Amino acid sequence: MSGFLAVLVVVLIFVVIFQIAKASEYVSILKGEKKSREQSNRINGFLMIVFLVLGLIGVWWCHDLLETKMLPESASEQGEGIDHLIKVTFIITIAVFVVTQILLFWFAYKYQEKEGKTAFYFPHNNKLEVIWTVIPAIVLTVLVAFGIRHWLRITSEAPKDAMVVEVTGKQFNWLIRYPGKDGQLGRKSFKNINNENNPVGQDWTDSLNHDDIIAPDLHLVVNKNVKLIIGSRDVVHDVGLPHFRLKMDAVPGIPTTLWLTPKYTTAEMKKRTGNPDFVYELSCDQMCGSGHYSMKANIIVETQEEYDTWLAAQPTQYAQAHPAPKPAVEPGKPAAADSTKAVALAGK
Repeated sequence: MSGFLAVLVVVLIFVVIFQIAKASEYVSILKGEKKSREQSNRINGFLMIVFLVLGLIGVWWCHDLLETKMLPESASEQGEGIDHLIKVTFIITIAVFVVTQILLFWFAYKYQEKEGKTAFYFPHNNKLEVIWTVIPAIVLTVLVAFGIRHWLRITSEAPKDAMVVEVTGKQFNWLIRYPGKDGQLGRKSFKNINNENNPVGQDWTDSLNHDDIIAPDLHLVVNKNVKLIIGSRDVVHDVGLPHFRLKMDAVPGIPTTLWLTPKYTTAEMKKRTGNPDFVYELSCDQMCGSGHYSMKANIIVETQEEYDTWLAAQPTQYAQAHPAPKPAVEPGKPAAADSTKAVALAGK
């Protein structure tokens, strides 16, 4: 109901402005063009101030309304610096926005046409042009430099103790591969890919592949560095980690990497956000086709013990691709199911 009333008020304001404009046309006929123009300028100047005040109130109101719906604090150590950079950028841009908008609308009101006032012709000023070119250039250069520093940090070589996880995108889901006890991922080739039992194209002749595991969710260990090896099976995707403030393109044939250190387990984040249904999300941040909207996976951040327990319970991809043959039946001896049936019948 309140939304309907707000829309109705806005419509009525536009109707009033339209009627004032129409009335100004009739006044111009009766009073003459000059007097009509002066009156129109006064009305427009007043409306400029009204629009300025209402606009700034609206900006503040929207920020206050939506602030609680923003993402929670960064869940990775690397994201803390990115959050800080975003905050500094926001402070600078909002300060420039407020100052320029106030000057824009105030000048429109203050320097409107008046009797006896002549406009000053001011075509060029080298000093002003240098100021409004050099200062923004310096500020933007500093911001870009800090951004590049964070970028180089997350794309640099991961610490030696980092666990390794491979994330492969395909239309329209993620394939996440974990190394087994050896801590190393085996070789793979696009030529080996099939959707039945080898979705990432593992080379079964490489023994390192025999304990690798493929799962639909991304499991990470809290406070432990993790290196993500990112790729794609078809088109360009993008690994989006909004809660960790990180993202990286998944490009066919060109592996990309980034590394991070999760700060809070999923259980801890549920308490911090007050949301019992909270879940970290891995999303695709690159438009990749008709099913792009559905391309996401859950991220589970857990303790080392919980991760080890989960990993130990997962079947290897090699075992799924090479199921053990069924035991052969000796001649004249019934199969296990048949012998069981025979015993049951004998009991009757």
